[in-house]
Amino acid sequence: MQRLHQLGWIENRNVTIEYRWAEGRAERFTELAAEFARLKVDLIVASTTPAVIAAKQATSVIPIVITTANDPVGTGLVASLARPDGNVTGLSNQLADTAAKRLEFLRQVVPGLRRLAILGNVNNPGVVLETRETQVAATATGLEATTLEIRRAEDIAPLLEALKGRADALYVASDPLLNTNRIRINTLALGARLPTMHGVRDYVEAGGLMSYGTNIVNQYRRAADYTDKILRGAKPGPVEQPTKFDLVINLTTAKALGLTVSDKLLSLADEVIE
Repeated sequence: MQRLHQLGWIENRNVTIEYRWAEGRAERFTELAAEFARLKVDLIVASTTPAVIAAKQATSVIPIVITTANDPVGTGLVASLARPDGNVTGLSNQLADTAAKRLEFLRQVVPGLRRLAILGNVNNPGVVLETRETQVAATATGLEATTLEIRRAEDIAPLLEALKGRADALYVASDPLLNTNRIRINTLALGARLPTMHGVRDYVEAGGLMSYGTNIVNQYRRAADYTDKILRGAKPGPVEQPTKFDLVINLTTAKALGLTVSDKLLSLADEVIE
């Protein structure tokens, strides 16, 4: 909204915005996207893979701008990044592509890391791709990796309770459902003495140990640039990939887990939360 304002779009003056929130419930995305199609809006801005999939299923005519989604090509949202060939454009977050880098950072903080648990919502195609990449990267570096599949919020607590003493760290695949429950996930992980790695900063702010991923605020600002061009008559263009990734470390959580973060790693961090 700040960026749209800078570009000359003033809400309730020359643009009307309909806001809808799914609150982490996947079935809501379908309902909300269908509602937007009925309203015949000029453009849909959607965040996360499930939301964009729902929007694309609801309309092949209304332009759709992605603020952040995991591998738009792999999940079938676009034909290719350079030539989307449809009504979808915007920004990829490359969470699957950067899974190996997250494990690299995690190993630096958890030197005895041998058993990795991967938590992901199997109803999200983007998460399925990310957990698969994480599993491959873990195996390639000699880790024992176990994927914990969730489908609803009620699955989280039993799975994490059962992890006590059976894993050395937890990789959390970012997703609307897990994002809604990020405080609960980090509280349970801390109780189980599990260091956590995430792809989005919000989880670290909510008590997670570390995150490595694209800056989501910047993604939303860039999505406003796409929105501006389309509202002014341009056709959906190439999908943009992030070029900068942020490493965020929560030192309070590290201390609570009895972990030492090296000065070298701290110097690489874009943000340290204390």
